[in-house]
Amino acid sequence: MHFKNPEILYFLFLLIVPILVHLFQLRRFKTSYFTNVRFLKELAVQTRKSSKIKKRLLLATRLLLLTCAIIAFAQPFFEAKDSKNASNEMYIVLDNSFSMQAKGKKGELLKRAVQELLENTPETAKFSLLTNTENLWNTDIKSAKSALQNLKYSATPFELSAITAKIKAHKSVHKKDIVIITDAVGLAGKEVKNIDFEEKPYFIIQEAEQKNNISIDSVFINQTLENFYEIGIHLSAYGEDFKPVSMALYNQKKLIAKTIINFDSKKKKVNFTIPKEAFHGYVTIEDNGLSYDNTLFFSISKAKKTNVISIGEPEKSGFLSRIYTPAEFNYNNYSISSLDYNSLEKQNTIILNELTEIPQALQTTLKAFVSKGGNLVIIPSEKSSVSNLNDFLGNFGKIQFNNLKTASKLITKINFDHPLFSGVFENKITNFQYPKTNASFDLSSPYPAVLSYEDQSPFVTIIQNPVAGITVFSASINSTNSNFQQSPLIVPLFYKMGQNNQKTGVNALTIGNNQPYFVDVLLSKDAILEVKGTEDSFIPIQQILNNKVKLTFNDFPDTAGNYSVFDKKEAVENLSFNYNRSESDLNQVNTNVVSDFKTADTISTIFNTLQTERTDSQIWKWFVIFALLFLALEMAIIKFVK
Repeated sequence: MHFKNPEILYFLFLLIVPILVHLFQLRRFKTSYFTNVRFLKELAVQTRKSSKIKKRLLLATRLLLLTCAIIAFAQPFFEAKDSKNASNEMYIVLDNSFSMQAKGKKGELLKRAVQELLENTPETAKFSLLTNTENLWNTDIKSAKSALQNLKYSATPFELSAITAKIKAHKSVHKKDIVIITDAVGLAGKEVKNIDFEEKPYFIIQEAEQKNNISIDSVFINQTLENFYEIGIHLSAYGEDFKPVSMALYNQKKLIAKTIINFDSKKKKVNFTIPKEAFHGYVTIEDNGLSYDNTLFFSISKAKKTNVISIGEPEKSGFLSRIYTPAEFNYNNYSISSLDYNSLEKQNTIILNELTEIPQALQTTLKAFVSKGGNLVIIPSEKSSVSNLNDFLGNFGKIQFNNLKTASKLITKINFDHPLFSGVFENKITNFQYPKTNASFDLSSPYPAVLSYEDQSPFVTIIQNPVAGITVFSASINSTNSNFQQSPLIVPLFYKMGQNNQKTGVNALTIGNNQPYFVDVLLSKDAILEVKGTEDSFIPIQQILNNKVKLTFNDFPDTAGNYSVFDKKEAVENLSFNYNRSESDLNQVNTNVVSDFKTADTISTIFNTLQTERTDSQIWKWFVIFALLFLALEMAIIKFVK
């Protein structure tokens, strides 16, 4: 037993006072003589015995009364089991990612978690609330009520490591209690193992009852016809036993097409044919799973001709004119001697076709061209200088040419998953007629190959650049060295390399992806582009590059939808933004990752546990009650004991 005011116990020395009073309380009696005192003597003896008993009882009750009163003022208590952590600070981490839209036993997981916090958090409790996007430091439930009630689902995925880093950075002299409320979708074991707090956090795992979900993953142009686009839509089904769902395609708010989809496999592709004109709309489905991935917004810009130029000998570049036809491309070929350098900045794609040497002036111009979003294709010659090529490629990445080998090699492998071949092949072809090269350079590249030889060495690879594409061949493809010009692969490969993907394909950006976007507009130095949607608007980071403007969006916008880029009051480009689909699979929950931590079903359980383990047992009230009882007993003795 412990005392809050132990110094008051010194007053127990006062107990000697009633004892002294009792011992030295003397009464003097006068003697009276009577003729017959036999009966009076007997009465006197009887009265003195009763008086002694009464006084001793009164002494005992008064001593006990005074003792209880003194101990009560000293405030005795039994120390709590976990009293050393009683001053810990509370941090509540609430996952508000889109997977929390799933329905549990009592409704949507996030809404239920918010309701439990509002109902079961003590009004006197101080805590900090951290979500995927918002932080409320040192608040209480009354102050946080409005923020919790207005909490929206976040496009930012739940990253436990990032949130715990914020908690660690919040300096405090006290230890930390952390409560993590999440559905654990996508929660990696590595993130959990990296938690190095002295006190392991509590996990409240919200479980979804309905884990079936259908997601629209992507939209792309499957085929370009004379007057129409055939667009393909990829869907994924997560779970088991799906019912047919309806899909609708809208341009603006106008219904274009509608269909019913039956899921006989986990992956599904649906095709629609739309007019070959500008499109600014969305495709949507209706299912019983998550709602955030049921709509995919996309735009298709008005068809523009792509400017392509090849630099090299005309007799070796004739095949390009058959691919880059006047209907879709502005194609020109120049030899190195007749090249007008000023025309290069107006191109979308530049092809260096079998140049023996890349002049320094051209290298400088091409470096600036790539930095402004231009696509570059490099096809070496057997006579190319390896050192010259490597010096030039060193400006863009880590690809390096090695010695030329004259051995014949077959091109046998297609990387169907490479973005360059997106929407090109209906099925993965394995039995095509393999083209070959008679001489090729050994190419050292850390980037994934687009086409590979039979020995797994790259024939075509692309330097990963968020701004532009730098495509590199390891061999020349003239008719003397290779039969690649007769291969069916050459048309889709060069067609996709020549395209400016942002202008001729589907525009469907992912929020938070931070991929730059180039708008073809000529701005003055003081002009600013603004992105506007139906409900909100924002000004992205922008950089003027000659006749283009490079836009960087960071984490904007907050809401998926169709947007437009405005130069003052004039719309110059349509954009579409979508949420990342990383949380669509509700089955990617591994509760074993939190098996080493404390878990609870509800927040009230945690608060009750902490209160029980960290609250001292106050017993001073019992001593007050005992003091009152002894006071009542003293009064009863005085009144009733004779």
